[in-house]
Amino acid sequence: MTLTKRDLVVRISNETGLTQMQVLDVVQRTLDAISESLAKGDKVELRNFGVFEIKVRRARVGRNPKNPGTDVPIPAHATVKFKPGKEMRAEVLKLSPPA
Repeated sequence: MTLTKRDLVVRISNETGLTQMQVLDVVQRTLDAISESLAKGDKVELRNFGVFEIKVRRARVGRNPKNPGTDVPIPAHATVKFKPGKEMRAEVLKLSPPA
């Protein structure tokens, strides 16, 4: 199952008694603030949830699976890295099948 922004808004609205439009505004502003901070190169740390940060991947040479003999240059680029917090990591580990 996938949790969408709409699902999140409905759930928070039901739990808090706020209207869905109020919750949507808060959720959207939160996501916008996170995006803006990352776009400036800042690290975003949300305690008990995780850390978002920008990681610059170096340029490298890849392979085209349809034409393995051809090298494909992949330029350096920035990407978002997420490191889950301790509590989230513990909850997710509960989903792992026993060894």
